[in-house]
Amino acid sequence: MTVSRAAREELISDVVHWGTTTLCFSYRLRSRRKSLAITVHPDLRIVVTAPTGTPAEVIRAKVLKRARWITKTRREFEQFHPLQPARSYIPGEAHRYLGQQCRLKVAKGRTSSVTCIRGQLLVTMPSQPTPSIIRPLVEAWLKDRAHAVFTERLKACHKPAQRYNIPFPCLWIRPMTIRWGSCTPAGRIILNIELIKAPKDCIDYVITHELCHLLEPSHSARFWQLLGAIMPDWEERRGRLNKMADI
Repeated sequence: MTVSRAAREELISDVVHWGTTTLCFSYRLRSRRKSLAITVHPDLRIVVTAPTGTPAEVIRAKVLKRARWITKTRREFEQFHPLQPARSYIPGEAHRYLGQQCRLKVAKGRTSSVTCIRGQLLVTMPSQPTPSIIRPLVEAWLKDRAHAVFTERLKACHKPAQRYNIPFPCLWIRPMTIRWGSCTPAGRIILNIELIKAPKDCIDYVITHELCHLLEPSHSARFWQLLGAIMPDWEERRGRLNKMADI
């Protein structure tokens, strides 16, 4: 019997005990993975992805080995709770844009439009406003702004990176569930569209981080040295970005 991909990658719940601390986690098995990876999400979930066929006891042992790091990372995320709840797209609701909290305001207009002005996210439309109509308008506007802002910031961030012979990459923007950004072996940088909610200097941190990965694919000592050389205050920027983690 052939097992579907969805079944193979189904999350399985498990638990380990590290001293007096109980770590509840979930894991999935993927045929394409060559190594085991542990991710701590901003909502404090612990998710392990392992190659198909990895025994449960091997996964538990790896979680125990990384227990100190897992606990430390969860404590860092706990500082920033509660996370921003899911948006309802109703007037008066707060939405983030470039690090600012903007209140959603809806007004009658001849055409449908979205603008951000004086701390307000102003949506105009000729029809009766409902969340189902407002939401796609706001999401489309954020997507357009993300393309414009990320393209601008990539050009700015690449200037100091040129000294280290980092090539100018192609840029992709798409929704991502657990990362602000990533890069591919082909030299493409992918940014999470949710990053448009962060301040520009935090956007610059993510872009510079991924630019450094074009030369140093792993988080090696050379990678952190390169990042520090290009952006000396990257730790402070990353800390402020994590405070906004709601993905």
